Amino acid sequence: MESWILKGVKTLVNEPQSVSISSPTQVKVKVSHLLLTETDALLYEGKISAKYPKILGRAAIGIVTEVGEKCYGIEKGMRVYLQPTRACGECLACKSGKSKECTSCISAGKDFDGFMRDFVVCEQEDVSPLPDSVDINYALCIEKIGIAENTYDKLNLSAGQRVAVIGADLAGLLIAQVLLYHKVVPICIDNNPANLERAKKCGVYYAFPADDELKTNLVNATGGNMCDAAVYCATSPLPLSIVKDVIGDCKTVVLCFNSLMNASLSASDIISKNMTVTSVAYAYDYTNTVINMLVHNAVNLQPFEKEVLSEYDPVKILNEFCENRAKYQNKLTVFKMIL
Repeated sequence: MESWILKGVKTLVNEPQSVSISSPTQVKVKVSHLLLTETDALLYEGKISAKYPKILGRAAIGIVTEVGEKCYGIEKGMRVYLQPTRACGECLACKSGKSKECTSCISAGKDFDGFMRDFVVCEQEDVSPLPDSVDINYALCIEKIGIAENTYDKLNLSAGQRVAVIGADLAGLLIAQVLLYHKVVPICIDNNPANLERAKKCGVYYAFPADDELKTNLVNATGGNMCDAAVYCATSPLPLSIVKDVIGDCKTVVLCFNSLMNASLSASDIISKNMTVTSVAYAYDYTNTVINMLVHNAVNLQPFEKEVLSEYDPVKILNEFCENRAKYQNKLTVFKMIL
């Protein structure tokens, strides 16, 4: 049975392992599909630290093959989503019995073994049943969409307000579509013409390059008030400092997703505009909300390239990912693990 274990920086080996249920509240899942993510690549490069050895793989779905006698709502043969984050069990919220408010979530591939393997054994609450109507590609993006939904919650805006979404790759356009779902108006900003064209295919009316005309375009799009908030996607090559130029005073800026971003926003800009700056890197406890959104067609993945691989070498593909991130940021690279 395959099990891709990260033993050090760029040291990924396949060491078959056997796993069995050891508790009546556990389930055993045969992993069917795994999405290659930015986090997997960062862990592989050692740019996100992990305690080795650790099995990679953050986003996966599978089929339940065994169910503990005290599991309820989960049945053998059920298609499920594997939760990529869990409550830490150590923070004040967790120790107070409020694990849904955990402030130090742990994540697959970094803090506990991920899903780049044939079988996973976990607690029943760590899997979520998937309706038949939810397509595989959409299911694999549940965490990304959950981060977008978490971002919307952080913004606390009303219908009709305008949000600058800086970065229009897959991550940014999922955020834009979630905002549209909630009747908030996204204004995507990106210097890649293909990304801007893709934004329009996703239903985004306002999509502008970050050029000399940006301020004029924003003034026209907002009636002269500038944006009511800004979301900066950490995968964007645009400078973080752009947020000060796109929002009005006393507005919120949200930084989203994990990345190698090492940028800064000056304290003087934050103070002069009275900004509130926060971040979203997880979607813990958003899974059921997102599944409901997917049933109601909240997002559209059709404009994005998809690659489903039934034969693959994870080491080769991760090396390619690290060498050419832009190529992978706008497509879904999926390992099909059931042939």
